[in-house]
Amino acid sequence: MFPNQRERGVEGDGASGLEGHLRNMILTNANANANTNANQSTNPAGTPSTSRRRPNQAQRRQMQFTVSPEPRQQLPARNAQWPPQQQQQSRSTSGPRPSDFPRSRNSWNGPPQASANRPQYQSSSAMRQYNAAPSRGAHHQSSGSFHYQHRSIRPEEIASQARLLDMLCHQVLSHSEIDRSEIAEKEAFRQRIEHICREVISQFEAGQFEEQPDINNRIPPFSVELKCFGSLSSGFATKASDLDLGLVSPLSKIPPDAPGSPIPRLIEKAFLQAGLGARLLSRTRVPIIKICELPPEDLFKGLLEAREKWERGLDKETQSGAAEIEPDNDGSVRGEDEDHEQSGVTETGSDSLGEFEILCKDSTEPQRFRLQQGPKNSLDSYYSLAKRILRRAGGYDITASNCKDFTAADWDILNRVCYAFVQGLADDSLRDHVARLPSIAAANARSNSLDHRSLFGVFMQVEGENILRQWKSWREGLPLRQPEDDKVIRQWESLQLRSLLDIEPVTYNRELQLALEKLKKIPSVQLLLFEQDQQETPSQYYTRIKSIVNSLGISAPAPQSTITSRYVAGVFREEIRDQLSGYLEQFPEQATIQAVGCRHKSIHLANEFERAIENKLYDAAVVPAIKRYIEILRQPLEKRMMAPGKPYYVVSIPVEFSSDFGKIKALTDPHTMAPNQSGQRQRDPLEFPKSDVGVQCDINFSAHLALQNTLLLRCYSHTDPRVRPMILFVKHWAKMRGINSGYRGTLSSYGYVLMVLHYLVNVAQPFVCPNLQQLAPAPPNNLTPAEIQSTISCRGYNIQFWRNEEEIIRLASQNQLNRNTESVGHLLRGFFEYFAQTGMMGNGLSRGFDWGRNVISLRTHGGILTKQEKGWTGAKTVYEVQKTDADKPQTPDTPSRQNTQPPASPQTAKNGEVKEIRLRFLFAIEDPFEIDHNVARTVTHNGIVSIRNEFRRAWRILRAAGNGDTQENLLQDVEDEKEAPVALLQLLADIHEATPV
Repeated sequence: MFPNQRERGVEGDGASGLEGHLRNMILTNANANANTNANQSTNPAGTPSTSRRRPNQAQRRQMQFTVSPEPRQQLPARNAQWPPQQQQQSRSTSGPRPSDFPRSRNSWNGPPQASANRPQYQSSSAMRQYNAAPSRGAHHQSSGSFHYQHRSIRPEEIASQARLLDMLCHQVLSHSEIDRSEIAEKEAFRQRIEHICREVISQFEAGQFEEQPDINNRIPPFSVELKCFGSLSSGFATKASDLDLGLVSPLSKIPPDAPGSPIPRLIEKAFLQAGLGARLLSRTRVPIIKICELPPEDLFKGLLEAREKWERGLDKETQSGAAEIEPDNDGSVRGEDEDHEQSGVTETGSDSLGEFEILCKDSTEPQRFRLQQGPKNSLDSYYSLAKRILRRAGGYDITASNCKDFTAADWDILNRVCYAFVQGLADDSLRDHVARLPSIAAANARSNSLDHRSLFGVFMQVEGENILRQWKSWREGLPLRQPEDDKVIRQWESLQLRSLLDIEPVTYNRELQLALEKLKKIPSVQLLLFEQDQQETPSQYYTRIKSIVNSLGISAPAPQSTITSRYVAGVFREEIRDQLSGYLEQFPEQATIQAVGCRHKSIHLANEFERAIENKLYDAAVVPAIKRYIEILRQPLEKRMMAPGKPYYVVSIPVEFSSDFGKIKALTDPHTMAPNQSGQRQRDPLEFPKSDVGVQCDINFSAHLALQNTLLLRCYSHTDPRVRPMILFVKHWAKMRGINSGYRGTLSSYGYVLMVLHYLVNVAQPFVCPNLQQLAPAPPNNLTPAEIQSTISCRGYNIQFWRNEEEIIRLASQNQLNRNTESVGHLLRGFFEYFAQTGMMGNGLSRGFDWGRNVISLRTHGGILTKQEKGWTGAKTVYEVQKTDADKPQTPDTPSRQNTQPPASPQTAKNGEVKEIRLRFLFAIEDPFEIDHNVARTVTHNGIVSIRNEFRRAWRILRAAGNGDTQENLLQDVEDEKEAPVALLQLLADIHEATPV
């Protein structure tokens, strides 16, 4: 029935006895109904009648299930509840015995242990509450609930919310479930490309690509397989889901995923020769080939040209494709491009400002670095450069989470980079001033180091001193100063005068950060630093300057001219800045904030319309009207009098253009069109279209663990009929809200699947799914190496779990796997509440997910680890050897099998041969098997903000639905929201209508 475990041990036999007893009780319970008739007439000798036997602990627990005990009475003492070995997570991943991998705490997911530490079949609600959140720093969480406080929720509210979600889920399933015909089409395509792969690999192994083929080495073609994994295999596929395939060739002398294997390139070429769209992405986490069945002519031509360039060695990066190149958002957008010319590893020579030597980790010889600010680089950009050099040297900045682990070597690297940061400043006077501060004392340092300082702290001091020096020398800003500014200035200056001996870096950073924020909030300082961001529209920019003006409370003529000059100087685009300056010189009487803002908006809108016309983004029928409107936007502003002494400037619309102006109002906002989205990632010319290209698929050359993950997810889908619709709904919701792309800085669909399973296994009360990894059966003896790799340990990772699909399906159909009777709508409601806030949930038993501290760990007791436990605190950078000799084609048709070994060491791989990977832990989801891999590592700062905002939005809509308010659509396509013409209509009103201010 259930996975067979080792026999029940003696009392106190640790995991072995507990697991055997657990499964014996489950077996007894599961067979009770099936054997009733037989037991009524016949019982084994010496065995009392089952009907008269006193219920065991598991059965008594089930009878108590419907009673909701007082949580405080059931809350166990953490140290007394489980043996010490069960409180620690196993760090080993290759051991073959389940006792090395601790079992669950919640029924099958971790039952509360009675007086004899015996597990029970059904856990209490309080036990699941204990596992869900409070056991891991719950006393820290209440402050992060965005003012969410537990309140009594009426049952009718919950019912209304669940009904809404049930209705939406039904709609999603009816429109998004994949058709059998589509599955058949994808399977036919899989068989077609599998045949091509078999031919290529068998020919390669026989040496037919070499000068002297060896036919005796030919491997059986059927040993090469393209195995399906991902959503199509796990049961969570939707319409238009891509086909994910893993290439398996166990008999190949050089595995296809080995560094330097020529097999991926050979297969890519064979697909292109067969008329398929094929592109090798060699710089992704694992090499993959993207394939489409019917590539458009332009795309196919581009793919062929890219392949030809690679074969000639002219463009080694063309095939990089969707590489995991994630922008570093820490720097400024102005002048960043020159950083690489001002930094890097230098040859040994005489010392100069910003140059220093570091004995890097894993190196026996010191390396010389140069850290110097370019004349056009901002401080933000320079700081980003310093962080990259610090990482390149093997160091990292000190924070509250890692300060206890800092070694002397870490301090030495950090101190030298801090010293070089000061010495490399482009402004000589600023550098000398900062170096003389007692808290930095870098002017006469005996060595290239600052004693025990943080790079972030030094950067804040440089930034603050730079701001303060500019503010004090800004004569035009003297009338704008306010009496309360002096207190903020004195507080900042007192921090700078602190001695190095009195500074504790982490605490000092907090003080600096608070003081710097207060400094930046001084209204006149805000005006001094006022600049337009790259993605900021003129309307947003104008709104900010109005806010600063209101805080200044200035209306005198002299400060008004000061404000307008700062407005013009801060405009991001140089050509618009020049046009505004020239316009004010021509019309000095219009030097008001309102007039300058109106002119800025009109020029910007005219430029965007011009770019849209150049790229043929509008219908040809409306182009003449748009061109005429551009001419109108560039005309001088007209003066309107709103009141005596209060002029208002607008762009006047001629009477004869009134009808065409109605067409302009109906146009799509040019700002939302691709050519005007300068900050967005440029579209890759070799990127496959989303539709009209036939079947699309990805071939993964290292899919061993992915195949195991897929089987685990499929087994979870069998445990309860509510799992699949719930996951499909959440995936659809994430897609509609634009937060489901790892390439765009958010989370992959796989990540959302793990989030749902975490909720169903560990948070839902009672649980919906048992923890399959905690129910892994004891492995049989005398397993072959192939069987061990497929069921016990793969690539050094523990892959044990309860994988008997037939048994899981049978028990689930008999309702033997859980006692949860909630609808899908109720479960979805709890899911959104759990991830939307960190305070107490509506059931009063569990807390929400702590995004800042928690790691989702599906394999773990209770499903939660902390980032501190995992060491996933702060972003990290790792380096992988990416380029090998096999990446360099010998000839277009004859890649050599001799040059397929990876470099001997990373030291031999220079420049383009080392791939720098940025690991982020803003959101942390541990892979069920590859436990050192964060599934959410692609989530950037903007990504985590978007994801959390969407969960909050969903929960806000559900709370409103509980009160009968259903005005907002939970599944509203975020792209439709972007296309709403509200922003354009408001902009037109700002430009053409005289509105009182």
